Amino acid sequence: MHVITKKRLDEFSKIHPDSRAAIETWHRIIKNNRFRSFNELRKYFPDADMVGKLIVFNIGGNKTRLIASIHFNRGKLFIRQVLTHDEYDKGKWRE
Repeated sequence: MHVITKKRLDEFSKIHPDSRAAIETWHRIIKNNRFRSFNELRKYFPDADMVGKLIVFNIGGNKTRLIASIHFNRGKLFIRQVLTHDEYDKGKWRE
């Protein structure tokens, strides 16, 4: 899948260096696969959830939440936000 934009991953990792390894693992799996459906994606990420039209990934033992929009037919994943678990729970990302 083509990830748009990896810059958000890098920025989050600079602020939260303890998340870097988990984020890099997530990115490697996404980049090296072509998921054709949410069900296929869940084979690799069983904790991923659909929230409306977005997909929420739990990364690094649920310490990090990555919110993405995926166009399975085009092979593109758009990173909307990368948040700590606490930031995610505040719910501002839904606005």
